[in-house]
Amino acid sequence: MSAQRTIAKVVRAIEQAEGAGARVRRSIGTRSQRNFSPFLMLDHFSTTAGFPDHPHRGQETITYLLDGVVDHEDFAGNSGTLYSGDLQFMTAGRGIIHAEMPRKHDDGRPNVGLQLWVDLPKELKYCEPRYRDLRAAEIPSVTVDEGRATIKVISGQSHGVDSVKELAYTPVWLLDFLLRPGAKVTQALPQGWNAFAYVLDGNVVVGEGAEAKKVEQYDNVFFKQEGDVIHLSTEASATKEARVCTFVIAGTPLDQPVVQYGPFVLNSEEEVMKTFSDFQSHENGFERAKNWRSKIGDRVY
Repeated sequence: MSAQRTIAKVVRAIEQAEGAGARVRRSIGTRSQRNFSPFLMLDHFSTTAGFPDHPHRGQETITYLLDGVVDHEDFAGNSGTLYSGDLQFMTAGRGIIHAEMPRKHDDGRPNVGLQLWVDLPKELKYCEPRYRDLRAAEIPSVTVDEGRATIKVISGQSHGVDSVKELAYTPVWLLDFLLRPGAKVTQALPQGWNAFAYVLDGNVVVGEGAEAKKVEQYDNVFFKQEGDVIHLSTEASATKEARVCTFVIAGTPLDQPVVQYGPFVLNSEEEVMKTFSDFQSHENGFERAKNWRSKIGDRVY
Protein backbone atom coordinates (compact mmCIF):
# COMPACT_ATOMS: atom_id res chain seq x y z
CA MET A 1 0.00 0.00 0.00
CA SER A 2 1.29 3.43 -0.94
CA ALA A 3 1.33 6.12 1.71
CA GLN A 4 0.73 9.71 0.73
CA ARG A 5 3.06 12.43 1.85
CA THR A 6 1.57 15.12 4.01
CA ILE A 7 2.25 18.83 3.70
CA ALA A 8 4.88 20.27 6.02
CA LYS A 9 4.24 23.90 5.08
CA VAL A 10 3.06 26.18 2.28
CA VAL A 11 5.09 29.27 1.40
CA ARG A 12 3.86 32.04 -0.88
CA ALA A 13 6.58 33.29 -3.24
CA ILE A 14 7.52 36.88 -2.37
CA GLU A 15 8.21 39.34 -5.19
CA GLN A 16 11.51 41.22 -4.98
CA ALA A 17 14.09 43.01 -7.14
CA GLU A 18 17.06 41.08 -8.49
CA GLY A 19 19.77 41.64 -11.11
CA ALA A 20 19.55 44.80 -13.23
CA GLY A 21 15.94 45.74 -12.57
CA ALA A 22 14.49 42.25 -12.83
CA ARG A 23 11.61 41.15 -10.63
CA VAL A 24 11.42 37.63 -9.24
CA ARG A 25 9.11 35.71 -6.92
CA ARG A 26 11.26 33.79 -4.41
CA SER A 27 9.94 30.89 -2.32
CA ILE A 28 13.21 29.24 -1.24
CA GLY A 29 15.98 31.46 0.09
CA THR A 30 13.70 33.67 2.19
CA ARG A 31 13.01 34.09 5.91
CA SER A 32 10.03 31.76 5.56
CA GLN A 33 12.10 29.01 3.92
CA ARG A 34 15.86 29.60 4.12
CA ASN A 35 16.79 26.38 2.31
CA PHE A 36 15.48 22.85 1.83
CA SER A 37 18.55 20.67 1.41
CA PRO A 38 19.94 20.44 -1.17
CA PHE A 39 17.82 23.28 -2.58
CA LEU A 40 19.12 26.77 -1.87
CA MET A 41 16.88 29.12 -3.82
CA LEU A 42 13.90 29.09 -6.17
CA ASP A 43 13.09 32.16 -8.25
CA HIS A 44 10.09 32.52 -10.56
CA PHE A 45 11.08 35.35 -12.89
CA SER A 46 8.91 37.36 -15.26
CA THR A 47 10.98 40.17 -16.63
CA THR A 48 12.41 42.10 -19.55
CA ALA A 49 15.48 43.07 -17.48
CA GLY A 50 18.42 40.75 -17.03
CA PHE A 51 21.26 39.49 -14.91
CA PRO A 52 24.57 41.10 -16.03
CA ASP A 53 28.05 39.73 -15.26
CA HIS A 54 28.08 38.06 -11.84
CA PRO A 55 30.07 35.26 -10.12
CA HIS A 56 29.18 31.91 -8.56
CA ARG A 57 31.00 29.27 -6.55
CA GLY A 58 29.91 26.06 -4.86
CA GLN A 59 26.47 25.38 -6.35
CA GLU A 60 24.55 24.32 -9.44
CA THR A 61 21.77 26.31 -11.10
CA ILE A 62 18.89 24.95 -13.15
CA THR A 63 17.16 27.47 -15.43
CA TYR A 64 13.83 26.47 -17.00
CA LEU A 65 12.64 29.00 -19.57
CA LEU A 66 8.87 28.80 -19.81
CA ASP A 67 8.39 31.57 -22.35
CA GLY A 68 10.80 33.89 -24.13
CA VAL A 69 14.43 33.95 -25.26
CA VAL A 70 17.47 34.30 -22.97
CA ASP A 71 21.13 34.60 -24.01
CA HIS A 72 23.99 33.53 -21.74
CA GLU A 73 27.77 34.00 -21.82
CA ASP A 74 30.65 33.25 -19.43
CA PHE A 75 34.34 34.02 -18.94
CA ALA A 76 35.39 30.59 -20.28
CA GLY A 77 34.07 31.39 -23.74
CA ASN A 78 30.79 29.50 -23.40
CA SER A 79 27.71 31.14 -24.85
CA GLY A 80 24.30 30.15 -26.10
CA THR A 81 20.59 30.85 -26.18
CA LEU A 82 17.62 29.33 -24.39
CA TYR A 83 14.21 29.34 -26.05
CA SER A 84 10.75 28.57 -24.66
CA GLY A 85 10.73 25.16 -23.00
CA ASP A 86 14.52 24.80 -22.87
CA LEU A 87 16.60 24.21 -19.74
CA GLN A 88 20.18 24.89 -18.75
CA PHE A 89 22.00 23.03 -15.99
CA MET A 90 25.09 24.98 -14.87
CA THR A 91 27.67 23.77 -12.37
CA ALA A 92 29.57 26.72 -10.92
CA GLY A 93 32.03 24.54 -9.02
CA ARG A 94 35.27 26.33 -8.14
CA GLY A 95 34.23 29.52 -9.86
CA ILE A 96 32.52 31.10 -12.83
CA ILE A 97 31.38 34.55 -13.97
CA HIS A 98 28.55 34.76 -16.45
CA ALA A 99 25.67 36.88 -17.70
CA GLU A 100 22.05 35.90 -18.40
CA MET A 101 20.22 38.47 -20.51
CA PRO A 102 16.70 38.13 -21.97
CA ARG A 103 15.78 39.47 -25.37
CA LYS A 104 13.17 42.11 -26.03
CA HIS A 105 9.94 40.96 -27.69
CA ASP A 106 8.01 43.06 -30.21
CA ASP A 107 4.76 42.46 -28.32
CA GLY A 108 6.32 43.62 -25.04
CA ARG A 109 5.74 40.34 -23.20
CA PRO A 110 8.19 39.40 -20.45
CA ASN A 111 10.54 36.43 -20.38
CA VAL A 112 9.19 33.92 -17.87
CA GLY A 113 10.91 31.01 -16.17
CA LEU A 114 12.23 29.34 -13.05
CA GLN A 115 15.74 29.23 -11.65
CA LEU A 116 16.62 26.72 -8.96
CA TRP A 117 19.90 26.73 -7.02
CA VAL A 118 21.10 23.31 -5.86
CA ASP A 119 23.87 22.77 -3.33
CA LEU A 120 26.92 20.74 -4.35
CA PRO A 121 28.27 18.01 -2.05
CA LYS A 122 31.36 19.09 -0.16
CA GLU A 123 33.63 16.93 -2.30
CA LEU A 124 32.41 18.65 -5.50
CA LYS A 125 32.50 22.27 -4.32
CA TYR A 126 35.71 22.92 -6.26
CA CYS A 127 35.05 20.89 -9.40
CA GLU A 128 35.51 22.43 -12.83
CA PRO A 129 32.53 24.48 -14.10
CA ARG A 130 30.33 22.95 -16.79
CA TYR A 131 27.05 23.45 -18.69
CA ARG A 132 24.44 21.01 -20.00
CA ASP A 133 21.54 22.26 -22.14
CA LEU A 134 18.29 20.37 -22.56
CA ARG A 135 16.09 21.42 -25.48
CA ALA A 136 12.31 21.33 -25.30
CA ALA A 137 12.16 18.80 -28.15
CA GLU A 138 14.32 16.36 -26.15
CA ILE A 139 11.96 16.19 -23.17
CA PRO A 140 9.67 13.13 -23.05
CA SER A 141 6.12 13.47 -21.78
CA VAL A 142 3.25 11.25 -20.73
CA THR A 143 -0.51 11.88 -20.74
CA VAL A 144 -2.61 10.23 -18.04
CA ASP A 145 -6.08 10.32 -16.46
CA GLU A 146 -7.86 9.99 -19.82
CA GLY A 147 -6.10 13.02 -21.24
CA ARG A 148 -6.74 15.33 -18.32
CA ALA A 149 -3.09 15.51 -17.23
CA THR A 150 0.18 15.80 -19.17
CA ILE A 151 3.57 15.47 -17.46
CA LYS A 152 6.89 16.58 -18.93
CA VAL A 153 9.57 14.29 -17.52
CA ILE A 154 12.51 16.69 -17.55
CA SER A 155 14.51 14.55 -15.15
CA GLY A 156 13.46 11.53 -13.13
CA GLN A 157 10.52 9.20 -13.71
CA SER A 158 6.75 9.46 -14.01
CA HIS A 159 4.12 6.88 -14.99
CA GLY A 160 6.58 4.57 -16.70
CA VAL A 161 8.47 7.31 -18.56
CA ASP A 162 12.13 8.04 -17.83
CA SER A 163 13.98 11.26 -18.56
CA VAL A 164 16.63 11.20 -21.27
CA LYS A 165 19.74 11.73 -19.15
CA GLU A 166 21.25 12.89 -15.88
CA LEU A 167 22.01 16.59 -16.05
CA ALA A 168 23.24 17.61 -12.59
CA TYR A 169 25.90 16.34 -10.20
CA THR A 170 23.33 16.41 -7.42
CA PRO A 171 20.55 14.11 -8.73
CA VAL A 172 17.27 16.02 -8.98
CA TRP A 173 13.92 15.05 -10.44
CA LEU A 174 12.04 17.80 -12.27
CA LEU A 175 8.49 17.13 -13.45
CA ASP A 176 6.19 19.69 -15.09
CA PHE A 177 2.48 18.91 -14.64
CA LEU A 178 -0.26 20.41 -16.83
CA LEU A 179 -3.56 19.67 -15.08
CA ARG A 180 -6.79 20.27 -16.95
CA PRO A 181 -10.15 20.65 -15.12
CA GLY A 182 -11.04 17.49 -13.23
CA ALA A 183 -7.53 16.00 -13.41
CA LYS A 184 -6.24 13.58 -10.76
CA VAL A 185 -2.60 12.46 -10.66
CA THR A 186 -0.68 10.28 -8.23
CA GLN A 187 3.11 10.70 -8.46
CA ALA A 188 5.40 8.13 -6.88
CA LEU A 189 8.41 9.33 -4.89
CA PRO A 190 11.11 7.32 -3.12
CA GLN A 191 10.94 7.57 0.65
CA GLY A 192 13.34 9.94 2.34
CA TRP A 193 13.74 12.33 -0.58
CA ASN A 194 13.00 16.00 -0.11
CA ALA A 195 10.22 17.22 -2.38
CA PHE A 196 8.26 20.37 -3.07
CA ALA A 197 5.62 21.42 -5.60
CA TYR A 198 5.47 24.98 -6.93
CA VAL A 199 2.24 26.26 -8.49
CA LEU A 200 3.01 28.21 -11.62
CA ASP A 201 -0.59 28.90 -12.59
CA GLY A 202 -4.13 28.10 -11.50
CA ASN A 203 -5.38 26.38 -8.35
CA VAL A 204 -4.41 22.85 -7.30
CA VAL A 205 -5.63 20.47 -4.61
CA VAL A 206 -2.66 18.74 -2.97
CA GLY A 207 -3.35 15.51 -1.10
CA GLU A 208 -6.46 13.38 -0.62
CA GLY A 209 -9.04 12.98 2.12
CA ALA A 210 -8.44 14.81 5.37
CA GLU A 211 -4.95 15.83 4.15
CA ALA A 212 -6.24 17.63 1.03
CA LYS A 213 -5.39 21.31 0.78
CA LYS A 214 -6.18 23.80 -1.99
CA VAL A 215 -3.20 25.92 -3.01
CA GLU A 216 -2.96 28.80 -5.44
CA GLN A 217 -0.61 30.42 -7.97
CA TYR A 218 2.82 31.28 -6.48
CA ASP A 219 2.38 28.85 -3.57
CA ASN A 220 5.22 26.43 -2.89
CA VAL A 221 4.16 23.24 -1.10
CA PHE A 222 6.86 21.51 0.97
CA PHE A 223 6.25 17.85 1.79
CA LYS A 224 7.29 15.81 4.78
CA GLN A 225 9.73 13.00 4.03
CA GLU A 226 7.46 10.18 5.19
CA GLY A 227 5.42 8.49 2.46
CA ASP A 228 6.02 7.52 -1.15
CA VAL A 229 3.34 9.29 -3.25
CA ILE A 230 1.84 12.73 -3.67
CA HIS A 231 -1.62 13.47 -5.06
CA LEU A 232 -2.38 16.46 -7.28
CA SER A 233 -5.84 17.31 -8.61
CA THR A 234 -7.98 20.12 -10.00
CA GLU A 235 -11.67 20.76 -9.51
CA ALA A 236 -13.95 19.71 -12.35
CA SER A 237 -15.48 23.20 -12.29
CA ALA A 238 -12.11 24.91 -12.80
CA THR A 239 -12.21 27.52 -15.57
CA LYS A 240 -8.52 27.24 -16.48
CA GLU A 241 -5.69 24.74 -16.57
CA ALA A 242 -3.24 24.49 -13.68
CA ARG A 243 0.53 24.20 -14.02
CA VAL A 244 2.69 22.67 -11.28
CA CYS A 245 6.42 22.05 -11.17
CA THR A 246 7.61 19.41 -8.73
CA PHE A 247 11.29 19.11 -7.82
CA VAL A 248 12.55 16.00 -6.05
CA ILE A 249 16.03 15.28 -4.78
CA ALA A 250 17.29 11.77 -5.53
CA GLY A 251 18.59 10.46 -2.21
CA THR A 252 18.77 11.91 1.25
CA PRO A 253 19.44 15.62 1.91
CA LEU A 254 23.08 16.65 2.06
CA ASP A 255 24.50 16.29 5.58
CA GLN A 256 26.67 19.39 5.55
CA PRO A 257 26.56 23.00 6.75
CA VAL A 258 25.43 25.69 4.32
CA VAL A 259 27.21 29.05 4.51
CA GLN A 260 25.95 31.34 1.78
CA TYR A 261 26.90 34.90 0.97
CA GLY A 262 25.17 36.09 -2.20
CA PRO A 263 26.29 33.90 -5.10
CA PHE A 264 28.88 31.97 -3.07
CA VAL A 265 27.77 28.78 -1.26
CA LEU A 266 30.38 26.98 0.84
CA ASN A 267 30.58 24.93 4.04
CA SER A 268 32.29 27.42 6.38
CA GLU A 269 32.76 31.15 6.91
CA GLU A 270 36.49 30.68 6.27
CA GLU A 271 35.75 29.26 2.81
CA VAL A 272 33.45 32.19 2.04
CA MET A 273 36.13 34.71 3.04
CA LYS A 274 38.68 32.81 0.94
CA THR A 275 36.26 32.93 -2.00
CA PHE A 276 36.02 36.72 -1.76
CA SER A 277 39.81 36.87 -1.76
CA ASP A 278 40.05 34.55 -4.76
CA PHE A 279 37.43 36.56 -6.65
CA GLN A 280 39.13 39.90 -5.98
CA SER A 281 42.64 38.63 -6.78
CA HIS A 282 41.58 36.50 -9.77
CA GLU A 283 42.94 33.25 -8.30
CA ASN A 284 41.92 29.63 -7.67
CA GLY A 285 39.21 29.43 -10.32
CA PHE A 286 38.68 33.12 -11.07
CA GLU A 287 41.83 33.67 -13.15
CA ARG A 288 39.82 34.25 -16.33
CA ALA A 289 37.80 37.01 -14.67
CA LYS A 290 40.65 39.50 -15.01
CA ASN A 291 39.72 42.14 -17.60
CA TRP A 292 36.74 40.05 -18.77
CA ARG A 293 33.39 41.58 -19.65
CA SER A 294 30.56 39.83 -21.43
CA LYS A 295 29.24 41.11 -24.75
CA ILE A 296 25.64 40.88 -23.55
CA GLY A 297 25.85 42.20 -19.99
CA ASP A 298 25.42 45.86 -20.96
CA ARG A 299 22.31 45.19 -22.99
CA VAL A 300 19.66 47.81 -22.18
CA TYR A 301 16.12 48.07 -23.59
